[in-house]
Amino acid sequence: MIPTVVWGTGNVGRAAVRAVAAHPELSLVAVLVANPAKVGKDAGELSGLGRRLGVTATDDVAAVLSRAPRAVVYAASGDVRPDGAIEDISRALRAGAVVVTPSLYGMYDCTHAPAEIRAVLLESVEAGGGSLFVSGVDPGWANDVLPLLVSGLGSAIDAVRCQEVFDYSTYDQEEAVRDLIGMGHPLDYQPLMLAEGIPTMIWGGQLRMMARALGAELDGVEETLERRPLDTSVVTDAMGEFSAGTQGAIRLEVRGMVAGEPRIVIEHVTRIHATCAPDWPTPPGGGAGAHRVIIEGRPRIEVTVEATDEGDNRAAGGNATAAGRLVNAIDWLVGAGPGLFDALDVPLRPAVGRLGKK
Repeated sequence: MIPTVVWGTGNVGRAAVRAVAAHPELSLVAVLVANPAKVGKDAGELSGLGRRLGVTATDDVAAVLSRAPRAVVYAASGDVRPDGAIEDISRALRAGAVVVTPSLYGMYDCTHAPAEIRAVLLESVEAGGGSLFVSGVDPGWANDVLPLLVSGLGSAIDAVRCQEVFDYSTYDQEEAVRDLIGMGHPLDYQPLMLAEGIPTMIWGGQLRMMARALGAELDGVEETLERRPLDTSVVTDAMGEFSAGTQGAIRLEVRGMVAGEPRIVIEHVTRIHATCAPDWPTPPGGGAGAHRVIIEGRPRIEVTVEATDEGDNRAAGGNATAAGRLVNAIDWLVGAGPGLFDALDVPLRPAVGRLGKK
């Protein structure tokens, strides 16, 4: 069994605890939390598993890492504290752990990662003998392993399009929805996630990885953005009211250009209510969210993935797939040895030993 720590019990961390508990080769040995109210609570309770796991949450990072766990699932946020996330992950790497995380956008594509971030993490790997794999859902499997797998079913490819189409009223992180993305703010408000260059920072690595795998060379990356206001005020179950005239939907594209044409595109259509921008793409069957891959070529191929968890919530389902991709890579990474890995290195494998188990 591989002794494994889950660091953080938010949207991804809850799913990570459940995924570790279900994996036949992993043993949950510690759960790290930042919220004092969670200290001392059982990991099964914090993760919504419905049973006790016999592991109580702690905020003592030094004590947990001093026991040299073989793996750490780092699920603390890196959106607004990238330096803090790098520092935490470096500590775990120096302790000799395999670290898997969705929290460092710059490391999704190790080959083209920012030199200053790569240098710090590589130094930590060399000092402690750990390894690092950064992935998730989007960015993550929805725009790396899934489109590349599907591309292999065709004979000719004109373009690859990866879409996330979601109603964010189901997302359990109000600060991110309102302030980072801008929902409910006036259209002259500049949310961080929509600032020029930020989408490329987040999804550019995915474009480069897909191009590398397809044997194509990008001659540039372009961004497009549209924002729509709400026609009428709406009230959501989780986040309350969003007023008429404020931002109710966004549509952005990050385009990988090949010979001047957008050949690899990552598109996001995000709403706070289904009535906003009804002419934009919608999930199949009017659901709350989906990820879609479209291969334009011969034949034309379209694959849509919908996931639900935590009471049929699609945002929670997406988080669970991100956790699953990371946790399920741990045993492979342990065998691979020290280093920095990305989605083109780490295979997506069947869930061996987990059929019919919770």
